Amino acid sequence: MKYFLETYGCQMNVHDAERMAGLLEQSGYDRTDAAADADLVVINTCSVRERAEEKLYTRLGEIKEMGRETGRDPIVAVTGCVAQQEGEKLVKRSAGVVDVVVGTQQVKLLPMLAQRALALSEPAAAGGRRRRVEGLTAIANPYEEPSFPLGVVRRGDPVRAYVTIIEGCNDFCAFCVVPYTRGHERMRAKAEILADAREAAASGRREVQLLGQIVNHYQAPDDPACDFPALLEAVHEIPGIDRIRFASPHPRHTSDRLIAAVRDLPKVCKHLHLPVQSGSSRILGLMRRRHTREAYLDLVARIRAAIPNVQLSTDMIVGFPGETEADFEETLSLTAAVGYHSMFSFKYSERPNTLASKRMPDEVGESEKTRRIVALQVLQRSIQSDLFQRSIGETREVLVDATSRRREWELTGRTSGNTVVNFPGPPEWLGRMVAVRIERAGPNSVWGQPAGPPV
Repeated sequence: MKYFLETYGCQMNVHDAERMAGLLEQSGYDRTDAAADADLVVINTCSVRERAEEKLYTRLGEIKEMGRETGRDPIVAVTGCVAQQEGEKLVKRSAGVVDVVVGTQQVKLLPMLAQRALALSEPAAAGGRRRRVEGLTAIANPYEEPSFPLGVVRRGDPVRAYVTIIEGCNDFCAFCVVPYTRGHERMRAKAEILADAREAAASGRREVQLLGQIVNHYQAPDDPACDFPALLEAVHEIPGIDRIRFASPHPRHTSDRLIAAVRDLPKVCKHLHLPVQSGSSRILGLMRRRHTREAYLDLVARIRAAIPNVQLSTDMIVGFPGETEADFEETLSLTAAVGYHSMFSFKYSERPNTLASKRMPDEVGESEKTRRIVALQVLQRSIQSDLFQRSIGETREVLVDATSRRREWELTGRTSGNTVVNFPGPPEWLGRMVAVRIERAGPNSVWGQPAGPPV
């Protein structure tokens, strides 16, 4: 039996996919990179943005058409946040394409439900199979059942290991569906996290990325003295790990102790992703972000004073209900003031069950949202391009994490500050540290030449 697994969304979804892959392979499945060859197709979904759901239904239509063309009729399972959010409605809306729906807290049941779906399918006259129209669903209340322990993991990245430290979120920002699909905040034991990090190092992964909805809110349930900076210190002591990243911190939990840890621990990357969402204090209040524009800019100033070489990135939403032109201008001015190295920017889209969907009519028109997102992205590209141009002539240490998709002889990796660097080199350098002298800058990455042998 072969399985094909496709994932949308954040790093936590990617790591959930690694867990699913481990469970399926432990149950006897072999992985295939072609959906057309699979006996089981798993689509691991994200519901943070509306287009992710649209992408799911488009993909299900493609799988249905693939079955007509190839004569194969795989079991189809939908997992992740859209599965948690929609449940049995997915089966009905997919018109018989979906056999299994598994929510965020029931990942461990995926192999068993896939086998049940296969066993309950009746052979069709054409030699394929006839689906069970009602499907099989496993949706737990995310507030009652955590997905810990995490179980077997089949890591898909040869260089980087994801390690979840927190599951869920208690903040209930007005635009965000995550607390409804992932449940309330649950902290993993420090001992489990360190065991995962040691396993990653033993398997040759040189970078560990710690994951949580608000990762810097961590407090170890098995060690009252261990907050997030202390956890960074503990991971830093593990031999074999050369880089530590984390995502995503919340600005209001970015303490002086955390800033000091990023500054003082050599393995902790000099990059902070600080989602701001808007440059207007009024809109931040409506969003329930619990920080103001002024507090955010003060935090940025303190970070830059402590860590002059730090690179900052952010998330930004335009067109939130009630956002005026003046509010949007504050977003543009904050973006210019901070000078982000990168940004994830989105047009506001209503998410089910959120405060904004229940109490805030969507007052900003679609065409105006588009105008604002384009203006913001033009500004950010200009800032990014200028920062990359300034790096020409500098030598940066790069961890090689992939071969280039454009040229066989080219490698790609990231600096400590998370800048993507492309440069010539052999595939054998994958997973090695290389000093690279930057010679050219593009809109999203830079290009250079190796300045010495890999280490």
